[in-house]
Amino acid sequence: MSSKNSTDVLINGKIYTLSGYESTEYLQKVATYINSKTDEFMKNDWYRKLSLEDQKTLLEINIADDYFKAKKQADAIDGEAQVKDQRIYDIKHELIASQIDVEALKKEIATLQNELNESKMTIVRLETELSDLSASKRRRTTT
Repeated sequence: MSSKNSTDVLINGKIYTLSGYESTEYLQKVATYINSKTDEFMKNDWYRKLSLEDQKTLLEINIADDYFKAKKQADAIDGEAQVKDQRIYDIKHELIASQIDVEALKKEIATLQNELNESKMTIVRLETELSDLSASKRRRTTT
């Protein structure tokens, strides 16, 4: 477990001490995000006319909206990653099955090659025997 970090940040002109297990850079980034959201709204006259409570509530709603949109996007990406992981898993298993099939076919080819060689040798032996018989028969008929 990492150690707890604390850092002073400036939010809306006030200094706050943020603490957490995240890095101080991350904590500063959080403060910068809040400040940028506030600045974004402060550019609008209608926002500045709201009460401080309404401004705070509107800012909270928009930060929550950003959070849920980011979470939805992260969930979608996670779902896509899971689908891709499953597809990779399936492809790996297809590859293994194909490799097993290839090995079986190689063995079958080797067996058939041996049978072919034996058949060729049988053909040569039978042709030799036939040739010997023919020669022997010709010798008998000429004598």
